[in-house]
Amino acid sequence: MGFDEKVWKALKRIPKGKVTTYKELAKAVGSRNASREVGNACNKNPHSPRVPCHRVVSSSGKIGGYSHGVKKKIALLKIEGVEVKRGKIIDFEKKVFKNFA
Repeated sequence: MGFDEKVWKALKRIPKGKVTTYKELAKAVGSRNASREVGNACNKNPHSPRVPCHRVVSSSGKIGGYSHGVKKKIALLKIEGVEVKRGKIIDFEKKVFKNFA
């Protein structure tokens, strides 16, 4: 399985109403320092939004980019119960998913 496929598989484990970071996702697929590559894999995700790359944000809680546009990313998160204000996740620490094991 290639790197992108590992990322897409891990994305499926993020529950609705939660987000994770590019860094946490990199750790989950065994490549601690591959945050940028995780972002690239998310950008190439052919199964979005069914494979939920919209649930991946920066370590600061900022939304970041999305291949379907940031407004669409925010709308999808809102539907799932994740609030965004001024481009950041509200209650970020409570919303972060890290348990990929």
